[in-house]
Amino acid sequence: QVQLQESGPGLVKPSQALSLTCTVSGVSITDTTYAWVWVRQPPGKALEWMGGIGVGGSTSYTPSLKSRTSISRDTSKNQFSLHLTSVTPEDTAVYYCNADSYGLGPKYWGQGTQVTVSS
Repeated sequence: QVQLQESGPGLVKPSQALSLTCTVSGVSITDTTYAWVWVRQPPGKALEWMGGIGVGGSTSYTPSLKSRTSISRDTSKNQFSLHLTSVTPEDTAVYYCNADSYGLGPKYWGQGTQVTVSS
C-alpha cells in the first residue's frame, strides 16, 4: 500500500523560507514509474502544480515559482522535500505531495498540510 505524508510548519512568517517534507511508504522514490510532485491549493483557488523530481533526481518547476522553489530527495529516508523562499501571504495554501505516474497523472496523494504565511 503506497502512502504519502506531508510534514512541516503550519505557520511561516513573510520573507522567510518554507520547507516541507513528504515521507513515502510502500514504494521507493527511486522507482522510475513515478515522478514525485508538489501541488498546492490557495484558498478559493484551483490546484497549482509547483514542481517535481523524477528519474535520477531530475527536477522541473512551474515557471512562475522557479526562482523561489527547490525540490530535493533523500533516498535513504525515502523522502522528498519542497523548499520555497521569500514567502508572502499569497503562498498560504494547502500543500500536497503526490506520486505522478508519467503520462497518466497523479496516482497517490498525501492528505495535504495547511501552511499559513502571516506575521
